[in-house]
Amino acid sequence: MNDSRLNVGLACTAAVVGAAVLNYAEVVSLIKDESGERVIGARIRDTLSGRIKYVYSLSGIYINSIKIYDSRTDCVLTEVLLDDLCATGVTRCNEFETFAKVVVNAAGPFCDSVRKMANSDVTPMICPSSGVHIVLPDYYSPEGMGLIVPKTKDGRVIFMLPWLGRTVAGTTDSNTAITMLPEPHEDEIQFILDAISDYLNVQVRRSDVLSAWSGIRPLAMDPSAKSTESISRDHVVFEDYPGLITITGGKWTTYRSMAEDAVNAAVRSGNLKPDNGCVTDNLHIIGGYGWDPASFTNEGLGKRLAHGYPFLEAEVAYCARHEYCESAVDFVARRCRLAFLDTDAAGRALPRIIEILASEHKWDKARQKIELQKGKEFLETFKSSKNAQFSDGKHNGKPL
Repeated sequence: MNDSRLNVGLACTAAVVGAAVLNYAEVVSLIKDESGERVIGARIRDTLSGRIKYVYSLSGIYINSIKIYDSRTDCVLTEVLLDDLCATGVTRCNEFETFAKVVVNAAGPFCDSVRKMANSDVTPMICPSSGVHIVLPDYYSPEGMGLIVPKTKDGRVIFMLPWLGRTVAGTTDSNTAITMLPEPHEDEIQFILDAISDYLNVQVRRSDVLSAWSGIRPLAMDPSAKSTESISRDHVVFEDYPGLITITGGKWTTYRSMAEDAVNAAVRSGNLKPDNGCVTDNLHIIGGYGWDPASFTNEGLGKRLAHGYPFLEAEVAYCARHEYCESAVDFVARRCRLAFLDTDAAGRALPRIIEILASEHKWDKARQKIELQKGKEFLETFKSSKNAQFSDGKHNGKPL
């Protein structure tokens, strides 16, 4: 599964059916009613540039403006004017308030920080766990064939599967701090290499690692439980402050069920009266039918961004115009999976990606320089074979 494409497809689908989708928008505080007893909205900060993008536009669908209303009074809070060519809205300030009958907190491992905006004494729900994966060349997993070890020597689970033309292997499961850019430790990478080598007739080398990364699993605990035995990989929906529904835990394979449970909880909390029941069973995600090559531009952008990978220059322009792509990191990590598939190839592609985005977003030379620096810093958190030597206060890697 390409989870980055699915995630973008979900955002675009939500926008098409009526949602106002914001990118690089940070909730800085929650708004309560006059009695302080119920959450009725949030204050949001645009962390990008003071401009806030609201609408995804398909060809032939144009919207001139969006009016944002106070749900309590039906008064217009602000009106956002849109450019007919790309359907993007621009506000004149980088913070604004928005109101709702129910606020849903789906911030993953960061959901406790949102809950504390409503009640600073709230009991944490998240037990963060680090999961490390590595990517190897495709010859480690012939097409249609994978390997799973349900119990390694120390009782852990290891798998090795075909993934987007390469081989992904993992994973670890250990306590971790919550951070925006988690990094894999060298001993975790070596554990995976050693574990899969036990079941192959070749020694998997550290130099074969094209990319290695760490993600944070938001393992959930019911705040009303009396012991940590309630920690689960299933999702938890909880309303510990009126008007604020929190959903956390779970996994990609159950995301529709998670969403349905969260919406049902919101309906109950806000005493909402929807016109219909749940529509997820028949709702197709944008991109679910595949892509026509004509979806991408034909403007001299037909070259591949990296040798051996299918990603085209035209995809960068397409993502900038239609999929909220606002940075080079957005593209290499969150619109395609090049950073995760091959960190070094992503680094070589950065200059061309930035050049195309600069043309789309009218970046000056200073902004392009910043993008290149941020891109390099981001890729340093992926421990491919070429940047395996590092010191994090715990490990001191040696050149291979």
